Amino acid sequence: MPNSLAYLMLMIWPLVSVVIYRRFPLERAILWCLIAGYLLLPPVAEFDLPLVPDMDKASIPSIMAFLLCVFMMKKSVPLRPRHPVAVVLMLLFLVSVIPTVITNRDPLIFQVLAGSDPIVFITDMIPGMKMRDLGSVMINQVILMLPFLLARRYLSSTEAQKELILTLVTASLLYSLLGLVEVRLSPQVNTWVYGFFQHDFSQTIRQGGYRPLVFLEHPLWYALFIVYGLLCATALLREASGTERTRKGMVFAYLLVFLYLCKSLAAQLYAICFIPVLLWAPLRWQLRLALLLGAIAVIYPMLRNLDMIPTDAIVAYAESYSADRAQSLGYRFDNEELMLSRAAEKPIFGWGEWGRNLVRDPETAFIVSVPDGRWIIVFGSFGWLGYIAEMGLLTFPLLLLWQQVRRHDPTTLSPYLGAIVLILAATLIDMLLNATLIPLTWLCAGSILGYAERLKYPDLFQKRRALFDGKQAIGLPKAADQPRSLM
Repeated sequence: MPNSLAYLMLMIWPLVSVVIYRRFPLERAILWCLIAGYLLLPPVAEFDLPLVPDMDKASIPSIMAFLLCVFMMKKSVPLRPRHPVAVVLMLLFLVSVIPTVITNRDPLIFQVLAGSDPIVFITDMIPGMKMRDLGSVMINQVILMLPFLLARRYLSSTEAQKELILTLVTASLLYSLLGLVEVRLSPQVNTWVYGFFQHDFSQTIRQGGYRPLVFLEHPLWYALFIVYGLLCATALLREASGTERTRKGMVFAYLLVFLYLCKSLAAQLYAICFIPVLLWAPLRWQLRLALLLGAIAVIYPMLRNLDMIPTDAIVAYAESYSADRAQSLGYRFDNEELMLSRAAEKPIFGWGEWGRNLVRDPETAFIVSVPDGRWIIVFGSFGWLGYIAEMGLLTFPLLLLWQQVRRHDPTTLSPYLGAIVLILAATLIDMLLNATLIPLTWLCAGSILGYAERLKYPDLFQKRRALFDGKQAIGLPKAADQPRSLM
């Protein structure tokens, strides 16, 4: 169980966020409020408040980043994207939960017959979803989108994207220090600080050593974050020259070695595939790769439903590398089969929340399925409608950016786009195996969408720039909305 410090940290994070916003420029404040909260706040611990979603390490920083931007910094955050497809996907993301709640109002009752003269014993019951739960579910959808909206508005310029890259590299370097402690002494930092271990300890042991996780939910989450930092360091190395290139190269080499110490095969494969592309391929090829991976992530449930994924062959190939990893992958595929059978009973709107999407023993009500991938969780909970809305909102920015990049001179584009695009692509693929959708994922998607809209609607930026320059010329105070942000 989390100790008092864990809940105290959740309670004081709004105050920490205020300090961050007072000390840093807006873009940097948004980034550190969200990323530091994700890295430092306790996992698992949460405040279960009535009629609202659980307040935890993901939701509290997102809410504070938005509220402080609007009310303390007096900055506007438009809730409607410029592109109509993005508007439709956002609306679908919000309203797709309405039919889910409406169609899951009946309780799930588990019962067993006992004795020669059958007597029905009710072993467990999961309540149906009520209309008052609709508000909580929709609020949760809004909270998920807050980093997306902030990034589209304030992290979509070239300067802001550079800030995002530098922040991720800095955070990865600092977080690796705690990771080195756990590599050497075993994962104990969360136990030392917050009084509990957040996962199954056996999953931290690999290749005769330990995998770090610090304050994150799983070693895979930790390794994926180091991949983010490594890809950002690669982008900086590509743009560096002279003595600066040597310094950036040392950072790159350090994170590369540390990623190996994290002992995560998937994360290592992401690095092997993406680093050469990011170092030497042009932006258009980086976008092609990201689009391909995004398409795979979107259609994967359809392929699984049609039994077109060669799961046995994939497990056999993994076994040639590592028996432990093959067993883990086979376990995931087996649970996907169970969850898909459950989801097939309500494929359009899903089963809703509270574990109604999980497979249970019909007599004891014990849960017999363990969902790992984000896709199967969303697909089982909100059906095809919810899945298309979420994955569409995350992948559409890649498609829009690809359309616009083809029409512009590559030398005029942001040199940091490639890293952000590949970070999003890596996460989309990883979400097929793990529930690694975090606020940073929404940040990247929002930044890409905002930049693509800048390219598609340059008149908006030019009008803002002209307005800003005119006010500065007559000595008026600096406008609340910087010209590098986008309506």
